[in-house]
Amino acid sequence: MTTPFLEVKDLHGWYGESHVLHGVNFHVDEGEVVTLLGRNGAGRTSTMRAIMGLIGTRKGSITVRGTETIAMATHRIARLGLGYCPEERGIFSSLSCEENLMLPPALAEGGMSVEQIYAMFPNLRERAGSQGTRLSGGEQQMLAVARILRTGAKLLLLDEISEGLAPVIVQKLAEMVIALRKQGYTIVMVEQNFVFAAPLADRFMVMEHGAVIQEFTQAELPSRMERLHEYLGV
Repeated sequence: MTTPFLEVKDLHGWYGESHVLHGVNFHVDEGEVVTLLGRNGAGRTSTMRAIMGLIGTRKGSITVRGTETIAMATHRIARLGLGYCPEERGIFSSLSCEENLMLPPALAEGGMSVEQIYAMFPNLRERAGSQGTRLSGGEQQMLAVARILRTGAKLLLLDEISEGLAPVIVQKLAEMVIALRKQGYTIVMVEQNFVFAAPLADRFMVMEHGAVIQEFTQAELPSRMERLHEYLGV
């Protein structure tokens, strides 16, 4: 048995006195794409934030390649090769596109070069000197992901990257996920857009009330669609 890249066991999380995660369990193998599904408020984003140590209090176990991280600070977790792309993107308006790209430090070996990033995201090359918030929503999303790729992260936590974007941009992001997977990246996605997520993921975790209640593979997807309609309203 190989050690999973990420393993979450009996994870509980709190914001202040609000208990939002209630024993989350799942694992992600190296090179996998896993999608967390669920209605708003199911605990998907809180799970991502807990993995990165960005939640108020967390208890349980979160191991990265066998290393326990539950008591680690966020910067130490990142140095294990994790990169988090939050839904709000976090593009700095006072910096150009390329300055935003260059801002995060390298945290691990093997990060993409700027030239490799521009080859993957030609739009960013064209907009390199543009103010960060003058980029389109799709370009800002590409920039938010590209920043992580420079750092050397190999496990990408992508939160609602297709949210509010035009279908043509969503298709480009799908192509990006496929390309990154081929390059050996491990990806955990939170997605409300099931049409976007369905063909990309190896496995799906359905969350409800702060816990994983169903898990199934890409091959099992056709037989689970009726239940998914019940859980997600998709």
